[in-house]
Parts: sequence; structure tokens; C-alpha cells
Amino acid sequence: MPMLSSKAGIEVLRDPSLNKSTAFSEAEKVALGLVGLVPDTTESEDLQLKRVMMQLAHKTTDLDRYIYLINLLDHNETLFYRTVMSDPARFLPIVYDPTIGEACLKFGHIYRQPRGMYLSMSRRGEVKDVLKNWPQKDIRFICVTDGGRILGLGDLGANGVGIPIGKLQLYTACAGVPPQYLLPMYLDAGTNNEQLLHDPLYLGMRRTRPATEELFSFVDEFVEAVQEVFPKCCIHFEDWTGVDAVHLLQRYRDKCCVYNDDVQGTAGIVLAGMINAARIKGSELSSERYLFLGAGSAGIGLSGLLCSAMVEEGLTLEEARARIHMFDVNGLLESTRTDLVDFQKPYAHDHAPTRDFLAAIESIRPTTIIGVSTIGGAFTEPVVEAMARINDRPIVLALSNPTEHAECTAEQAYTWSNGKAIYAAGVQFPPVHLDGKTFLPGQANNFYIFPAIGMAVFATEATRVTDAMFIEAARAVADQVSPALLNQGLLYPPQANILETEIQTAARIAELIFASGLARVERPSMDMVSFIRGHVYQPEYPKIDGEIQQVA
Repeated sequence: MPMLSSKAGIEVLRDPSLNKSTAFSEAEKVALGLVGLVPDTTESEDLQLKRVMMQLAHKTTDLDRYIYLINLLDHNETLFYRTVMSDPARFLPIVYDPTIGEACLKFGHIYRQPRGMYLSMSRRGEVKDVLKNWPQKDIRFICVTDGGRILGLGDLGANGVGIPIGKLQLYTACAGVPPQYLLPMYLDAGTNNEQLLHDPLYLGMRRTRPATEELFSFVDEFVEAVQEVFPKCCIHFEDWTGVDAVHLLQRYRDKCCVYNDDVQGTAGIVLAGMINAARIKGSELSSERYLFLGAGSAGIGLSGLLCSAMVEEGLTLEEARARIHMFDVNGLLESTRTDLVDFQKPYAHDHAPTRDFLAAIESIRPTTIIGVSTIGGAFTEPVVEAMARINDRPIVLALSNPTEHAECTAEQAYTWSNGKAIYAAGVQFPPVHLDGKTFLPGQANNFYIFPAIGMAVFATEATRVTDAMFIEAARAVADQVSPALLNQGLLYPPQANILETEIQTAARIAELIFASGLARVERPSMDMVSFIRGHVYQPEYPKIDGEIQQVA
């Protein structure tokens, strides 16, 4: 319910959720005590946006544009979202991947002011009280990281806080989840990054990471505290180390409303691409053979979701797992390996040991190779050529990011396969022109999936997040690619229309939530798309008539 705020004068200008800058009307300036504190003019949002665009044009790097936009967010939340939502294809790569990787590497050096919460393990026993310090009392999503594995950059400790900040911005920019319900959080468990520990500007605890048991005990306290302080909150785990990511998801998924985007969101968007790749080939998921390069949380999450989707197509779980092979730093996962963790073992099949990825391709003869290795250039020319020799339409998914970590570029995949490859990457590559044909490489970016999950959970107040929701999200995203774009090799909808794409996706997820009995609100009498639209945030200034209405 809205409540009246007594803020006036300079306090209004210092609150980014209330500040209109040069857009206050004359009546608002008088009523709020702003006369003389802002220029004596009243500008439209369109004119303010024009000024933002002009100032951005003067910036020479995307990192400079990122810093500018975050500063804008710190002062004028509405204008920030108006800017980003005005041209998603332009701004999403600036406020998130790939620019966010560079921003995280330099976070302690470009830091301006706090955003989100910082929960240190030194606060053991006090977590509930720490959460109560947050000014908003109805939080629906906490995106939390311990900075243990940021993108493909490794352990960045406190510098990784840029990731949950950016992820939650995408909840709003891509799917319209209102920003006041979102809380980014860094859970500070130290870092094993020696360079950061010796950096005088590093903002985290200067200690190495604890044993797993100690870390999980503190996460238990955090999760329990969230249930009490923010009872409608969904916890979004982000960029934890691979083993921790999988085990923490297993620990809480059947008890609380939680999910892990690296495990489930990545799986969902790649599954969407696989669905459309199979459509291009006139095939089905259950007819393909898959070889992963990388067997961490992303690969395992995708394998599990892929198996579930193949079971829906009629395979048994054992048959589905038999179609998936995995290759990691120690070679092919096979039955004689003694170094595998529990969640890798279902994909360790009877096969001769090998540390040669190309030899594994020749032996297994996969139709699809999936790179989640963070090893730039790992899909070499001989690898792609072998895939093109074995398959009429090889599927090549080079998913690692940032850009320098991609297993191969779009140009390499199309050129080395003589235009036969069906390709997508974890970052956006430009169109490729080859032999008179234009190929449109897709970006398998999680932002097609997790914001839509967020909107559906927000609108329905779901009590759990299930794998079935991610499968439905994947199918909904895949269904929104036109046959004409599929013919050009594009596996995902255009980013320029991301909000409408996610509204449609969220509606299908919401249908599943209601059908599964997981909603805390009554099923609406209106159609589900209209129901979702009714919850979408609009980046427009509210009219203020003497008193500020602010959501508590």
C-alpha cells in the first residue's frame, strides 16, 4: 500500500526514486519547497532523455558510459530506466555484459557510493538485524553473490557486487519488475584473489575464503533471516563457485523460493536456442547428441534441464543422459574417472579416457558442441571443421563470456564450417557476410529468461521456482522467433523488443505457476498477458500534488 512521505526540499532531490531533476512542475516546486533548488524551467522526460543521449555521445568508452549511467541511476531512477528501456539493444551491453565484466574488475577503483547491501560473515548471528536496516520493507527479490566466480573472470570478491546490481536492473529494464522491490546483495566471505587482498582500494574483507561447512552455515542463517524479514522474497543466487552453486540450489530449492541463474537461467536460454536449432534442422532435442566443453555449474544445470526436456519428448531419464557427454580440464567424463563430484557422475559414460577434445568429437560424433569452459578460442578450426564434416548442420554454441572468453567467434564458426554451422554465443557478435549470404548470430544471454521468471514470480507471488518454469520459459522464448529469422540462423528474438518478448514469456510461466498451485494470489479473470501487463513498471514520473506518495 502507498504511504505518504514527509520528504521535501533537498531531501526530494537526494532520493533517486523521487527526483525529477528539471521535470518538476511549478506547482510541485512550490509544494515541495524546491523553488531555487532546481533550474526555473519544466522539461519533459523526452527532452531530458535527449540531454542524456547527447552526454553519452561524448563518452569514449563503454566503461565511461557505464559509470555515467550508474551515476544517473544514483540520482534519477526514472530517467535511468527511461534511457535503458528506450533502446535495449544499445544499452543492455553497457549496463550488463560485456561491460559489466570490466566494471567488476575495476569496481573498487570506480566506486562512487553504496548500492544494495553488504553482508559480511563477521555479522554472524546478526543477519536478521542487518536485513532490517534496508529502508524498503516489502522486498520480493534479493540477488546475492559471494563473488566467487564472476562471469569468466574468477574470484573477484567484493568487486563482484556489480553483478547483482546489474542483474536486478535487467529485471526492470527487460521485464518491467518495479525497482523498489529489488535488493542487490554481496555476501562477503573473503576472497582467495591475492591481487585484491593487496589492493589498498579493495572494498571487501581481507581474508581468504572459509571452509565450505562454515560458508554454508552462514548462508543458512541468511536464508532463514530472509524468510522472516522479507516473507514474499525470492532469493536469486548469482556467480557462486560452480560446486557451491549446485549444492546451495539443492540445499534450498525444495524449502524456499530460490533459484540460481548460472545453473537454471543459463540452462533455460541455451535450451531455447537448442529448440530452435532443432527446428532449423527439422529435428527434435531427443534426436541430437551433445558434447559439452566444461562440466561446471552452467554445464550441469543445462544438462539437467535438457534431460527434462528430452523426457517430455518421450525418452527415459537414462536414455536422455546417454545422449549427453561432457569434457572438462581433465578430459572426457567417463566411468573410470575418480575425480568427479556427485552431480557430474550421471554423465560419465563408458568410454576410453581421452584429454583430446577433437578426438572426443571424432569418437562420440556429436551433433551439438556447447562451450561453457571460459577458455577463449577452445573451438579451434580443426574442431569446427570436424563438426562440419560429421554433420550437415552442426550446432556450435560458444557460450563463455566476456567476449575474449568465447570458445570461437561467429565469423570463425561460419567460415570454418563453410556456412553450415548453426551458431550462437554468450556475447553479441555482428552479422557475418559469407558467400553472398548474411548470417545473424544470436546471443544466448540469460536476460531473455531470468527477468521473465522474475516478473511471473512477482505477479503471482509464487512460493517456489521450479525447473518446469525454466523449460516453459525456454519454449516461450523459442516460439517468438519468426521463420524468416530462423532462416538466417537467428535462434533468439531481437533484443530491440525485449520487454514485449518477456511479457509474453512471463505470461506463459505464470500460467504454469497457477496450474501448479504455487501462486499466493488468486488466478485472474482476465487473460494472463493482460494480468502481467498490469504489473509492468513504467519509467514515468508520478504527479505530485503537495505530498509524495511512495511505496513502502
